[in-house]
Amino acid sequence: MKVIFMGTPDFAVPVLEALIKNHEVVAVVSQPDKPKGRGKKLQPTPVKALAEANNIPVYQPERIKDDEFVDILEKIEADIYVVVAYGQILSQRILDIPQYGCVNVHGSLLPKYRGAAPIQWSIINGEKKTGVTIMYMVKKCDAGDMILKKEIEIDSEDTYETLHDKMAPIGAEALIEALDLIEKDEVKAKKQNDELSCYASMITRDMGIIDWSKTSREIKNKIRGFNPVPAAYTKYGEDILKIFKADIVEGYENGEIGEILAVDKKRGFTVKTGDGAVMITEIQAKGGKRMNCADYIRGHEIEIGKILM
Repeated sequence: MKVIFMGTPDFAVPVLEALIKNHEVVAVVSQPDKPKGRGKKLQPTPVKALAEANNIPVYQPERIKDDEFVDILEKIEADIYVVVAYGQILSQRILDIPQYGCVNVHGSLLPKYRGAAPIQWSIINGEKKTGVTIMYMVKKCDAGDMILKKEIEIDSEDTYETLHDKMAPIGAEALIEALDLIEKDEVKAKKQNDELSCYASMITRDMGIIDWSKTSREIKNKIRGFNPVPAAYTKYGEDILKIFKADIVEGYENGEIGEILAVDKKRGFTVKTGDGAVMITEIQAKGGKRMNCADYIRGHEIEIGKILM
């Protein structure tokens, strides 16, 4: 089939790679380039870089809904639109253009975790499994009929980064299967039960502050879900410490919430939680590099009895 692909970040790249191998990608739509690094030079989105490497025309409208750009889309001959983490909402006019409609690769087992950050929230909420859903797109966010799903287990040590990297190729595999069903007119789409849905809102930096009164498991899950970005964090005095890894430890019942109970120079430091304690083993101080706590402790004092806020 002739495909217009809409996507932006790394998660979308394996899907585009699979489409290039199995179908004819006639155009790619991605978010505008953004400045990155110390020099603040404009960097192409991961999807744009792959498209250009394969000589595929790339469009980067500021607003995909603008009539001028929709006119452009209508002139491009495509059978179907595939959308993966594009970053803008499509208008009904766009959804109505392709013969076979618009399909989306979504990083959750719908109807659970509709919205912008399904992978992060599945970890934060302590889910044991997640997956990818291929669905037809409708104007309502992530509410279209489902074509197929693929499940994946969430390991107890998975972070947003590791789970993202596991799910991206599964999304590509699922999409190719779905397009095959669409071509053969063999789709048996299932409607979503809206009563079972929940919304996975965008993750922002200010949401990363650690509430030490939560359970050890809740705190560890939050740290995992925010790793590597935007990173969970706490305050040690006036200093901000980003926390990237924590282990639940036993044998700590006394102490104030957020109190540093012990320091192990070979591993990290232990903090009192709402139901026990966690040992922080990987951190980053402001202006410093991400590192093991053992390395940080060698050059910085971590005071037993100090209360993290």
